[in-house]
Amino acid sequence: MHAVLLAAGMGRRLHEITGGGPKCLLPFGDASLLERHLRLLAGAGIRRLTVVVGFEAMQIEQALGALVPAVAPALALDTAHNPAFRQGSAQSVLAARRVLESGEDVLLMDADVLYDHRLLDALLTAQGPNALGMDRGVGADDAEAVKVGLEDGRIVAFDKTLPDGLVYDVLGESVGFFRLSPAGGAALAAECERVGAADEDASYEAALQRVMRAGHIVFEAVDVTGLPWIEIDYPADAARAADEIVPQLQTIQG
Repeated sequence: MHAVLLAAGMGRRLHEITGGGPKCLLPFGDASLLERHLRLLAGAGIRRLTVVVGFEAMQIEQALGALVPAVAPALALDTAHNPAFRQGSAQSVLAARRVLESGEDVLLMDADVLYDHRLLDALLTAQGPNALGMDRGVGADDAEAVKVGLEDGRIVAFDKTLPDGLVYDVLGESVGFFRLSPAGGAALAAECERVGAADEDASYEAALQRVMRAGHIVFEAVDVTGLPWIEIDYPADAARAADEIVPQLQTIQG
């Protein structure tokens, strides 16, 4: 499996604590988000990683150059540059298109997530070839969360806003990690190109929604409710990550 880590964004809402630097270099406990990703991926047996960079790319590349030999020496690493990093996240996925269309299984991940290794384990051991992580600890009125609606175990919604009249029996929040089969990766790349051509600020979630609606690629929703994780978007998220999430994380195995 080839992992793709999306780390090109500017993180404007965190500038007061990043000093204008990349979000993935924020420290939590004794390691940055980036170092934690490397340790967890290596511990899970991932041997190939492509990091999509854009904003402050040199800082991230320098950090990778120092970290990989020290904490993940068996990891074959490269970077893909997204020159359109000021636009929507669909452009970052397209920067790694060669991976998505390589015929490999792909693990697609947002870099601004702090999480426990058990969450990654659950996704990697999912039964289906295409899967996403979902946490049921979300309300329908949470405007920031990308929501996953299930009816009889089937995904019927994947969006920040739920359609009026939607029938579902389980509601969760997408963690931002996706396991993709070769067909799933190719379909996502094609849809990212379509939504990005129509709207330069389109997100890759909009493209994934189109893949799911087409019905050819079926995603399994892997329930990770109760496992510690958080997406770092705002200063309050960073504070909660340090105070509440870090103490719950199990030891990272190198």
